[in-house]
Amino acid sequence: MMIVRSVLFTLFGLLSVSIPPAAAAETGTNGAVRIATYNLRNYLVMDRYFDGQWRPAYPKPEAEKTVVRQVITEVAPDILVLQEIGGAGFLEELRVDLARDGLEYEHAVVMQGLDEVRHVAILSKLQPQDVKQHTDLDFKYFDGRESVKRGLLEVHFSLPDATQFKLFALHLKSRFTDRKDDPQSKIRRTREAEASRNRIIEQTIESGFEHYLIAGDFNDHPNSSTLRRFEQRGDLVIGSLLEARDRRGERWTYHYVKEVRYELVDGFIASPAIEGRIKGGRGRIADFPGALEGSDHRMVFLEIGSDVQP
Repeated sequence: MMIVRSVLFTLFGLLSVSIPPAAAAETGTNGAVRIATYNLRNYLVMDRYFDGQWRPAYPKPEAEKTVVRQVITEVAPDILVLQEIGGAGFLEELRVDLARDGLEYEHAVVMQGLDEVRHVAILSKLQPQDVKQHTDLDFKYFDGRESVKRGLLEVHFSLPDATQFKLFALHLKSRFTDRKDDPQSKIRRTREAEASRNRIIEQTIESGFEHYLIAGDFNDHPNSSTLRRFEQRGDLVIGSLLEARDRRGERWTYHYVKEVRYELVDGFIASPAIEGRIKGGRGRIADFPGALEGSDHRMVFLEIGSDVQP
């Protein structure tokens, strides 16, 4: 029985976890790399109503965690973008539990944004070539300035054929608001998108970098001002929202139980260069029985590679 030791070290304020390369699972199929984005729904400690009782400072129930892991292991992405993870300790717990379930990730990165409760993170079998956390993004908001609360995580990877690509992970402002002059936080979310978009342009197009994906929970619909910010700035084409469907052909990724509402808020913006390398020209939405018992969001995933034909 081989014992695998994990080595934790801090890199630019991010948690990075590594295991020896010999213990890593093989990456991708037929030269393709599978990438997924998944909002875990409060994988953290918080006040919550559970099992008929109000429970202060209570972790995500084990039954929900089990379902979340089942979804992840069924899809088995090579790179997994996460939202609503409670920080480095929670990410390591998930990584270790997935390894026990047979899915090992060598690398883990958690974004240290201004939101100290809900974080963006990445688990990956591929080794990051570079990691940047953009915590300095801000924008004008009425009479003051605000920050992109969860920041923007940028991770640079190399495909099996040595093609370089960048993955930008984010989780934009929810629709909750305490301002009557900004219903559903639409203005603030759009400004967060603008600030993030401008930084992405600097890191890609203005630097001559063509292959990139923007992944996460945008908290808005495809035709919203939020999503349009990531598709085009003036005459400059940035990317397009990748179409994704489940096995029934349905496109929703979020279920709001109280209002029995189904919406598409999660997914990928693909650059023109990388879009042509996506299998089938579209993504997929994980659709497993009971998946909503783990999270109110559904995982979206795609495959990219040099030998993938649309």
